[in-house]
Amino acid sequence: MARPGNKIIQAKLVLVGDMGTGKTSLVLRFVKGQFFDNQEPTIGAAFFTQVLSLAEATVKFDIWDTAGQERYHSLAPMYYRGAAAAVVVYDISSMDTFTRAKKWVQELQRQGSQSLVMALVANKSDLDAKREVAIEQKDWQEQHPQSGVG
Repeated sequence: MARPGNKIIQAKLVLVGDMGTGKTSLVLRFVKGQFFDNQEPTIGAAFFTQVLSLAEATVKFDIWDTAGQERYHSLAPMYYRGAAAAVVVYDISSMDTFTRAKKWVQELQRQGSQSLVMALVANKSDLDAKREVAIEQKDWQEQHPQSGVG
């Protein structure tokens, strides 16, 4: 809960990425401290809130966990419009999800807020034996030098 006298900041946070990358698992761990081995796919989007009390302020996150299926892609702008931050998630055991994560970053740079903070998250580190995406992807920094992600 909020600390007495602390300013309250409300921030919209959106998670985007391919289906099966673990977006919902990340949100459930952050919001509820839970993890399920077999999480059902998100339909459309799911909404969560989380409050963090920091020394400087209390931050109330409104979190939109978007569906990763291609058929829901056209709905994504409705969720990331006005977002303060976006988490782009990919699965380390799938190069395809990493390739599409690059497209998400480009879309967010093009259509998101100018002040949007982005984080690129490599998920499913428990699948390191099946890793397809190298820990350092040199082509990422070369293609996105101003992204702040790398």
